[in-house]
Amino acid sequence: MKQELAALLEKYEQRILGQSENLRLLLSAILSGGHVLLEGVPGTGKTQMVRTLAGLIGGTFNRIQFTPDLLPSDITGSAIYNLKEGSFQTLKGPIFTNILLADEINRTPAKTQAALLEAMEEKQVTIQGKTYSLPQVFFVVATQNPIEFEGTYPLPEAQQDRFLFKLLIDFPDFEEELHVLKKVIENRFTTDELQAALSVEQFQSIQQDISKVTMSESVLDYIMKIVRATRDAESIRFGASTRAAISIGKAGQAWAYLAGRDYVTPDDIKMVVRPALRHRIQISPQIELEGLTVDQIIQELVGSIPVPR
Repeated sequence: MKQELAALLEKYEQRILGQSENLRLLLSAILSGGHVLLEGVPGTGKTQMVRTLAGLIGGTFNRIQFTPDLLPSDITGSAIYNLKEGSFQTLKGPIFTNILLADEINRTPAKTQAALLEAMEEKQVTIQGKTYSLPQVFFVVATQNPIEFEGTYPLPEAQQDRFLFKLLIDFPDFEEELHVLKKVIENRFTTDELQAALSVEQFQSIQQDISKVTMSESVLDYIMKIVRATRDAESIRFGASTRAAISIGKAGQAWAYLAGRDYVTPDDIKMVVRPALRHRIQISPQIELEGLTVDQIIQELVGSIPVPR
């Protein structure tokens, strides 16, 4: 199964240029059963990144463009009265899919954003008082513009905590961006039909294998020390939750599996800790005024904790 996963990653990196680390992190998050928040300015390929991954795992894909007038029922579905049959009929919304792209999620008010909470946590939705299960393989990948952009609504802390990772999508370097430009201008960009590298059943099997990746007591202790340190640091206003520690552990297992190992090392934890924590902690106003970023604070904090042997 590892060969199929390696082939998937190779195809992925051929399709999406200049985002190698983010592609691996996105794949790690989804393999470990988590949801992902992508942040970046428009035009950096966030939608294409998610659509391509859905095709590579052979799953269904739906996209919702979040707007200020979007209603919760536009996501989950609704019940309508069928005059011909004289009964109510349930119309399932776009959330019934394997991978759901919630595009520009912070352009819609909190009430509609909250419609995703039950689905992300419980893998079910309620329509007119009746509960419906979502597919066994179900992931939400939400994109958002930086909160400084006009017309955006910051995500509530409770909803941000439901995302395993927050990935920052930046522009590729000069050479990679020039390569993309040339291919598009010369009509040589990859337009052939995307062939799935895995089936949904194989994907589920890999998820089960990842849960068996060994994590030693010393690595678990290392994770816990990092998370608890976020609660004690003076530079951090609100620290990370227990869910954050669980997220780091699961993501570490997936990252180790992608590297071809059946055990987690402290270096695996270092790779996943920033995307797992950057949306879960809030730095103090004084630190913000000094110009320090959340990533810098996390890096300093992790560096202050002894690495287990």
